[in-house]
Amino acid sequence: MEMRNTVTTPVNSPGRVLFASLIGTTIEFFDFYIYATATVLVFPKLFFPAADPASATLQSFATFALAFMARPIGSALFGHFGDRIGRKATLVAALLTMGISTVVIGLLPTYAQIGVTAPLLLSLCRLGQGLGLGGEWGGAVLLATENAPEGKRAWYGMFPQLGAPIGFFIATGLFLWINEVMSDASFFAWGWRIPFLASSVLVLVGLWMRLKLTETPAFARAMAQHERVKVPMLNVLAQHPRELVAGMFAALATFVIFYLMTVFALSWATSKLAYSRDAFLLVQMVGVLFFAAFIPLSAVLADRRGNRFTMLLATVLIFIFGVAYAPLFAHNGMLFMVLGMCVVGITYGPLGTILAEMFPTAVRYTGASLAFNLAGIFGASLAPYLATWLAKTYGLAYVGYYLSAAAVLSMLALIAKPRSAQSVAS
Repeated sequence: MEMRNTVTTPVNSPGRVLFASLIGTTIEFFDFYIYATATVLVFPKLFFPAADPASATLQSFATFALAFMARPIGSALFGHFGDRIGRKATLVAALLTMGISTVVIGLLPTYAQIGVTAPLLLSLCRLGQGLGLGGEWGGAVLLATENAPEGKRAWYGMFPQLGAPIGFFIATGLFLWINEVMSDASFFAWGWRIPFLASSVLVLVGLWMRLKLTETPAFARAMAQHERVKVPMLNVLAQHPRELVAGMFAALATFVIFYLMTVFALSWATSKLAYSRDAFLLVQMVGVLFFAAFIPLSAVLADRRGNRFTMLLATVLIFIFGVAYAPLFAHNGMLFMVLGMCVVGITYGPLGTILAEMFPTAVRYTGASLAFNLAGIFGASLAPYLATWLAKTYGLAYVGYYLSAAAVLSMLALIAKPRSAQSVAS
């Protein structure tokens, strides 16, 4: 029986694997970031009209959080099929779910046109985005790491993570270009819809690439050896609860710092620090270049010194940055963004691999995705809202303390992290 396993080994080339894992997460994060940018710039004016602009912004942040609530559901749903029928088909379905939801946002009527139905439809589409991203990330990481040669798993695993800065850069650049070529009146009338509709082209490219893939060697072996479990999520909850909790808290600080550097920073800079919309988007784009540069650097370090060591180093740096958050942000926005995004890059590089290695092949899609997306609920969904409340109530310094506290929790989780359940490539 086992002799036949060798004929099922996929023939994906390294280039195809890495590009397919990268392009998918680039599209997914592009979709997610255009919503994040619109949460600050567009939706408070067009979908949540209120006499108090701050109230409209907080309502808009509430819909932003909806996707993070949906992501664990997406993890369970897509993880079930990813662990039962395969990585390839599940990745295609996750991409379509995210892409269709994003394009529909670009077609929605506003509050002025249909009243309260507009924010309800926006919230529904946001839930669809969350479901898709909940299934996308874990599959992309497994596509890369389960095809990785020995000694290069962190390097392979960082390619899906590179989709974050690339997607952010494209999304922010597109908004900057739109702001440059049209007036505010045109932007709010129809220009804001362009990034959402443009996502359809990117989705088609991603689908074309992913449909060319075959299954990963690890999953093919698991199928041949009848290692699949009937309900992966129940298996994770019953047999791997410690790994799930450790993975969730290990990723917590990563989510908090990223969304404090992007969504909250954009909102605070343009409302309280006298930055124009274009000026701070440009500052963020510069920061994202450093974000992208430090992801591969941290992956190299992780392959040489270990994932746990690199993640612990990142959490120490996050703690220190939290202490310096307020004075840096208030006095030098560019230095604040560059240093913060360097730290984000260090924590992003090994994150995918360290979560994947916690779970055996039969439940790895579900386990890694759940850990990642549960961290998203606690670390990202409320981050812009909570940071805004802290800054308004107690001052900007407390946003930094919030970040440092998240770093302490992640550090403790990494120290307590169980030994790897199984080699990622097995």
